Amino acid sequence: MLRALAAAHGPLMFHQSGGCCDGSAPMCYPAGEFRTGGSDILLASLAVAGVAEPVPFWMSTSQYELWRHTRLIVDVVEGRGSGFSLEAPEGVRFLIRSRLV
Repeated sequence: MLRALAAAHGPLMFHQSGGCCDGSAPMCYPAGEFRTGGSDILLASLAVAGVAEPVPFWMSTSQYELWRHTRLIVDVVEGRGSGFSLEAPEGVRFLIRSRLV
């Protein structure tokens, strides 16, 4: 999915705010479309085979405090989320799976 989105939209980024409803799901945007600030943490830059640039994954500090003791896995599943995430029109949605470390 990230390869298809990068081909269609160019460099990508993720942000997870921890808000209610779909705000707790990772949202994928064209890089720079979502403005991060002092209350966001860059967790990682995801290396994706076939995608030229790493995909930065940002999370709000408040969400990070809840999940900092887990390993986070970005997954994609069938179904529609809401919001402005790029995958929404494709009939899939991103979600986070977590494991305690």
